[in-house]
Amino acid sequence: MPSKAKFSREEVIAAAVDLVREKGIEALTARGLGERLGSSARPIFTVFDSMEQVKSEVIQAAGMRYQQMVYEEMESQKYPPYKASGMAYIRFAREEKLLFQLLFMRDRTGEEENPNEIDPIVRLIRQNTGLDEETARLFHLETWAYVHGIAAMMATNYLELDEELISRMLTDHYQGLKYRHKGKENG
Repeated sequence: MPSKAKFSREEVIAAAVDLVREKGIEALTARGLGERLGSSARPIFTVFDSMEQVKSEVIQAAGMRYQQMVYEEMESQKYPPYKASGMAYIRFAREEKLLFQLLFMRDRTGEEENPNEIDPIVRLIRQNTGLDEETARLFHLETWAYVHGIAAMMATNYLELDEELISRMLTDHYQGLKYRHKGKENG
């Protein structure tokens, strides 16, 4: 008869997320997680088969936290939707440095990409700018690389910028790209 779980799956995931939030993914070991739970590592394996499963759940939980921030930023209507997504990405990097690093600064070799993930964003850019699909995809790639650079510098404590300056920088970048790409179409 299998032993009764001392902790629920949710309790283990919450403790694992908190551990990664505070110390990084390297700290997510069976022993470290057991200590966080005030236990040995053994009870973890009554609800998970491996630490890889725990890590996968932490990545999923971090992704949900990021999506929640994007939703909150968009719902606030402080910025237009496309800008709000960039502001949320940078805010996530500032407020959840180690979770940001886990989600967006890890080796992604072997992970499957979801090409349909950016389709709604491309449609939004096309709607706002009048650009064709190929140009809108390039526009998003250029913008995402810019936003990611700012966020990565914030997540690694290389740079600290206030929200007002970030907002101005994103507007300048957006307007500059829009001008450049619209000029190409008309030239």
